[in-house]
Amino acid sequence: MRSAGDTLPKGNIYDLLVIGGGVNGCGIARDAAGRGWSVLLAEAADLGSGTSSASTKLIHGGLRYLEYREFALVRKALAEREVLLKSAPHIMWPLRFVMPHDPGMRPVWMIRAGLFLYDHLAKREVLPASTTVDLRQHPAGRPLKPEFTKGFVYSDGWVDDARLVVLNAMDAAQRGATVMTRWRCIDAKREATVWRVRLESATGEQRDVTARALVNAAGPWAAQFLSEQAHVPRPKSLRLVKGSHIVVPKMFDHDHAYIFQNPDKRIIFAIPYEQDFTLIGTTDVEHLGAVGEARINASETTYLCEQASRYFAKPVTPQDVRLLA
Repeated sequence: MRSAGDTLPKGNIYDLLVIGGGVNGCGIARDAAGRGWSVLLAEAADLGSGTSSASTKLIHGGLRYLEYREFALVRKALAEREVLLKSAPHIMWPLRFVMPHDPGMRPVWMIRAGLFLYDHLAKREVLPASTTVDLRQHPAGRPLKPEFTKGFVYSDGWVDDARLVVLNAMDAAQRGATVMTRWRCIDAKREATVWRVRLESATGEQRDVTARALVNAAGPWAAQFLSEQAHVPRPKSLRLVKGSHIVVPKMFDHDHAYIFQNPDKRIIFAIPYEQDFTLIGTTDVEHLGAVGEARINASETTYLCEQASRYFAKPVTPQDVRLLA
């Protein structure tokens, strides 16, 4: 968006250097710039080019974490969900989710108790409360197998994830931050009071910058950055997990989404996507290869198709898949 030489801070030292232009890096840059700090954000590729443009595209409160008694985490997520829905209604909006009840999964009383907590752990102004529905009468029941007669409906939010990243970066820039895309950090050394950092552009140009503090917002590359660029002798290990999705022709015509419980105790979502499609995900598979080489594999595709087909009357097959993410 602008080069480091355009708006050098006083003393040529930035208060904060953010490495990584995903949703976390851009959000941190925006927040810091809004507090009056001089901020430089460096992104090796394009904004949101990694995980932040390949999410399940939900602003959610973490309903399933209630089962693990993560009450504080869910309360904070619910509160932040309200803030986000109010702050950017042009790129995020309420979405109602239907959970068909499978008697072989969690019992009714547990789901009702969880949804009650979900509705009341934090102040709720934007979204309606959860409710129980008869799937034999409700439109969301039509695409499902006839054995699913009862369902639970609750609220979360949908977001255009890539636009959220870009808008955060734009607002950070408007508040005075310098945002540099396609500039990779190739070296970062900590001195007594500052970081000395060398950046390299996609064309090979190099620039040295100085910052009082550095934020490692490199996402899946965070551990790699610590060891290779920041020279941390024993960096924290980072377990890499793939959360993959498939896109198929739309499975239903109504405006609700689904949350399906699986026998392995995980859940998947089926979400209206780009008018003519349904987004189904996600998996949870450990990735042991290079960070940038994470791709959905055939077994993940099969898994998502099989779990969705447990609920939908029309089976989902790998041949139906139009896009892998």
